[in-house]
Amino acid sequence: MTDHHGDARRPGEILADLPEATDAGLRFVGVIRTPFATRADCPRRGDAEQGPDCRIEVAALYEPALLAVEDHARIEVLYWLHEARRDLLTQSPKSDGVQRGTFSLRSPLRPNPIGTSIVTLLRREGRVLVVRGLDCLDGTPLLDLKPARCGYAVVAPDKA
Repeated sequence: MTDHHGDARRPGEILADLPEATDAGLRFVGVIRTPFATRADCPRRGDAEQGPDCRIEVAALYEPALLAVEDHARIEVLYWLHEARRDLLTQSPKSDGVQRGTFSLRSPLRPNPIGTSIVTLLRREGRVLVVRGLDCLDGTPLLDLKPARCGYAVVAPDKA
C-alpha cells in the first residue's frame, strides 16, 4: 500500500489488520499553513529559530480560546497528520534501515497520527498565530494549542 506521499511498505515492516475505528470525539480547531506541499518537503523536525514563518489559522468559534496566548513565547502545537498511513506496527526508517516498533519512533506513520511541535510564537494577528518550528504539510488540521511546558526538547538528527 502506498499513499501519494510515497509511504510504501519497506521489507520486514509489519502491518496491522486494523479494527473498526472508534470515535474519540476530536474536533479540529483550525488549520495549519506551511510551505510544505509533500512529506518529502517537510523537515525531520521544525526549526523554531530559523525555520520558515508558518500560520496557524484558528477557527472563528475558538478565537476566544486565544486570549493571552501571546504571553507565551513558545507554544506546543498538536495536529492531525491527515495523510499518514495508520497501519504500520514496525518501521524501517530510511536513515538506517533498522526495524523498530512504531511507538519507539517519531514517525508520522502511526495508528493515531497525532503530531506535536514546540514552536516560537512570533505574533498574533487576530485568530492567526504566526510561528516558526512546524514540520507538517500545508493544510494539516489543528487539534490543540498549549503553552510549552519546558524550555527544551529532545532533538533528532537531521534527515539524511
